[in-house]
Amino acid sequence: MTERTNRTLTGIPGFQVGHWTDLDAQTGCTVLLCPPDGAVASASFLGPSPGTREGVLLAPEKKVERVHALLFTGGSAFGLAAAAGVVRVLEERGVGHLTPWARVPIVPAAVIYDLGVGRADVRPGAQEGEAAARAASTAAVPRGRVGAGTGATAGKYLGVGAVPGGLGSVLLERHGVQVGALAVVNPIGDVLDERGGVLAGPGVGPGAVAFTPGDAENTTLVAVVTEHALTKGECRRLADAAQAALARVIHPSHTFWDGDSAFMLSSGTRPAADPMLLGALVQEAVCAAVRDAVRTAGSALAQ
Repeated sequence: MTERTNRTLTGIPGFQVGHWTDLDAQTGCTVLLCPPDGAVASASFLGPSPGTREGVLLAPEKKVERVHALLFTGGSAFGLAAAAGVVRVLEERGVGHLTPWARVPIVPAAVIYDLGVGRADVRPGAQEGEAAARAASTAAVPRGRVGAGTGATAGKYLGVGAVPGGLGSVLLERHGVQVGALAVVNPIGDVLDERGGVLAGPGVGPGAVAFTPGDAENTTLVAVVTEHALTKGECRRLADAAQAALARVIHPSHTFWDGDSAFMLSSGTRPAADPMLLGALVQEAVCAAVRDAVRTAGSALAQ
């Protein structure tokens, strides 16, 4: 297999990513387009307050197996309106779940709460979701303070001193098995580096000062894609593995103030891979994408 020069999620054939970014309001949205026939997908939601659209549809027992796009967005629940613009673009292109009278695009979405970072009255809507979908390409994913990661912050358990969280993306390959990951990093906890040191956040741990519930709203969003064939149930198990990876790279993770969402998508264009290897790569890719987000977001802020 030839070496890929694109080491982000879009290095996986068939998947495209586009952003809409408002640096002044510090918000944005990111669209992941699947191959025209869609991708088998499932998801795992942890924490008390995930903000999602079509999340229930991704449960393994539900009928629809394939999705056609995935939206990550700022703006809290208001930002879910951006999905309508993605649906509009897909319908225009004749992409969607076939029904007797129309093709219906299946576009799950998940949000972060960034209303307190920039302008709370500016949120992604249908027009912005459409713009992100039209901007989607197979080029390397722009990372840092962009798209849904524009207003993302990390390390908020002290109530002050949050640092940029951002959006990161990687592609990992081992023994011919490949996965791509994209993360929007907006946790209350610190982000840890490869040796367990603090990469982003105060680093003192909860309890240094009293934390009042409601002081911060937090969510980390993760999408992992592969060409290797997976069933919907297998996608769910790998989405659970992605959540476990968040516990390795964010401390503390999955708190009472986090609503983490992890999505696993398979185009199914290559044969099934060794499940143990695939699971390990999913976890490594999630950790790497989270670290990539805070590193690129921090670098952009310093410039």
